[in-house]
Amino acid sequence: MASLRPLDPRTTLPSFHYAWVVAAVGLFAIFACLGIGRFSLGMLLPSMGAELGLTYSQMGFVSTGNFVGYLLAVLACGTLVRRLGARIVIFLALVTVGVTLIAVSRANGFVAALTLYLLTGVGSGAANVPTMGLVSQWFTRRLRGRAAGVMVIGSGFAIMLSGLLIPGINARWGTSGWRYSWAILGAIVLVIALVCAALLRNAPAELGLSPCGPQETPKPGLPATPPAAYRRRVLAHLGAIYFLFGFTYVIYATFIVTTLVKERGLSEDVAGRFWFWVGLLSLFSGPVFGMLSDRFGRRLGLVAVFGVHTLSYLLVGLQLPAPLLYLSIALFGFAAWSVPGIMAAAVGDYVGPFHAVSGFGTVTFIFGLGQVTGPALAGVLAQASGNFATSYLMAAGMAATAMLLSLALKPPR
Repeated sequence: MASLRPLDPRTTLPSFHYAWVVAAVGLFAIFACLGIGRFSLGMLLPSMGAELGLTYSQMGFVSTGNFVGYLLAVLACGTLVRRLGARIVIFLALVTVGVTLIAVSRANGFVAALTLYLLTGVGSGAANVPTMGLVSQWFTRRLRGRAAGVMVIGSGFAIMLSGLLIPGINARWGTSGWRYSWAILGAIVLVIALVCAALLRNAPAELGLSPCGPQETPKPGLPATPPAAYRRRVLAHLGAIYFLFGFTYVIYATFIVTTLVKERGLSEDVAGRFWFWVGLLSLFSGPVFGMLSDRFGRRLGLVAVFGVHTLSYLLVGLQLPAPLLYLSIALFGFAAWSVPGIMAAAVGDYVGPFHAVSGFGTVTFIFGLGQVTGPALAGVLAQASGNFATSYLMAAGMAATAMLLSLALKPPR
């Protein structure tokens, strides 16, 4: 693996910074660990749940199990990256995702699906945190939002893939199509793991480079690294915002296809097309809101995202006519993956590059608690009421709360 070295950008591409190669490969890593490892579940749940006889509650707990694994990985990420380096951790984590997805394709009941998908979550968390942490290593503050925005759109490409691929596979293989889908997606993840091992680098110094972007001189009288008390305070604030994002978006991402099929009477093929459009629109979410946060600050960037999400959840939760349901899907897609990108940039801004990976791991752990809680509670509410309307309204209230917390953020030191 050590022999798989990229071309030296200092001699072959003098006007191009290798940091953008890292961002592009990071896009593929997010495509694999979150886009495939997590967001394909929404398309596969209807057919998978039908063959395995899963209730709404069990569907929610399968999703929650994934995030329990995610949380376990986040706890260990900082130590693993310090010992092995981000590149090796990302490679091993993606191999875990690929292998366990192939194993999910052989699941024969709720317990097996839950256990294997929990292990997928371990791989997803262990890949996502160091991938996003590379932003603070390779880019200076004024480009972090843009670079993180490039990475997070990997989830959008994966949603587009699942929206097109999975209905076709199900049509070809019938009730067992979801098994072929998981196996094919797992194989794709394994290929991406090899690409990451070949092209990622832990820091610019490995290639004799400095971080990409305008260098900033620290203000006189301020330490280069913020004090520990300040870091704890700001990470708690960012973590609370990230928790609410994790709680809310995952309800929509997990259950919107099930809502379209089970409650609105759409065919799986038509629902897949809508899921494709979520993915397509989400390709703009990271770059647009990332550049917005670079230009106007992380606070206003987060406020804008949560405002869009609040409206999206309300439109579907109020069970309005079909055109407004489609508007909800468009709004969710347009702002879908912008918060993780802004959050990765914000952590680097507030705690500095040296603490960026551990800081992002901290807020991601809190975010993971939201992801664990959201789908489980939404599934229980849906089981009790017979539909997901109450769950979406709950998500809207939580997103509005996140908007208020974002307004309370102060500029970084």
